[in-house]
Amino acid sequence: MNNTNTVGVDLAKNTFHLCIQNNKGNILKKVMLNRPKFKQFLATETSSRVVFESCATSHYWFRVATSYGHTVQLIHPTFVKAFVKTNKNDFNDAEAICEAASRPSMRYVSSKSVDQQDIQLLHRIRQRQVQQRTAISNQIRGQLLEYGLTIPSGISQVKTRLSSYLEEPDNELTALTRVLFNELREELIALNQRISESDKKIKQMAAAHPVCERLMKIPGVGPITATALISTVGKATNFKNGRELSAWLGLVPKQHSTGGKSKLLGISKRGDSYVRTLLVQGAISAMTRCKNKTDNQILWAQKLRAKKGLQKASVALANKMARIIWSVMANDHDYVIMN
Repeated sequence: MNNTNTVGVDLAKNTFHLCIQNNKGNILKKVMLNRPKFKQFLATETSSRVVFESCATSHYWFRVATSYGHTVQLIHPTFVKAFVKTNKNDFNDAEAICEAASRPSMRYVSSKSVDQQDIQLLHRIRQRQVQQRTAISNQIRGQLLEYGLTIPSGISQVKTRLSSYLEEPDNELTALTRVLFNELREELIALNQRISESDKKIKQMAAAHPVCERLMKIPGVGPITATALISTVGKATNFKNGRELSAWLGLVPKQHSTGGKSKLLGISKRGDSYVRTLLVQGAISAMTRCKNKTDNQILWAQKLRAKKGLQKASVALANKMARIIWSVMANDHDYVIMN
């Protein structure tokens, strides 16, 4: 590796900007290539160290460059930004990627396999479907208020109450509004069906994956959370310990210390917000349904809830869950309830 060149690539949809440095850090050349020529460059260039920012299409190009014998690494864009020397442009970004990769303490992002991206795609589709369902539900509830009709929060309440309102002849709904609200109701029903189909696919994936089966034995972790962790984390051995995974997910306190005085703030909220949200929601579910459970983790969270409240206790339990998840995934063992 001491004699290989480093190729920093600023990825784009059609035009790629490259900065090529030798092993001493001297810039050999900068070049702009279109998509076919960039793939040809990877195929014909001697084995090099190719570095991308972790962004859209980076995992695909990781696999392409690796197939041609290059050593490929991904860097988070936050770590690259500090090395942009002057004004921002594509060539300066490519040079900054090379500079960031030259630091021995630089942290790198693990690549995703095709299977991981398949699972992630399913989750992204389901997430969009849930957001659309929530938007339609809120629109129905908000517009019905204009006619003096109220519906409590909850998707099931919207479906049942809206149907009854459409059948009532004595309210202020006109013929036109009844048609429009019925269209919204049918749209809501169709989205519910699509979400159910997505949930079914996720459950099938979780049942067929041995790691997901072990993760689902952890209180608060279901098929959705387990598959989301597989698609996002990949190999737990990419992290040294459970605390690194928890910090990567943004579940540890943010620090702002100076002058020898330590100051801890709220959680950092770094990493994937979707997985972090699932873990916190799972922690809330585990605490609210643990009346007959004797798991020490849940009992600890219940005591903390009595002192600090539900929100802080749920985040603290999610932090513990992330560390347990790392242990289960990294050491390939089942979760054992501690009494």
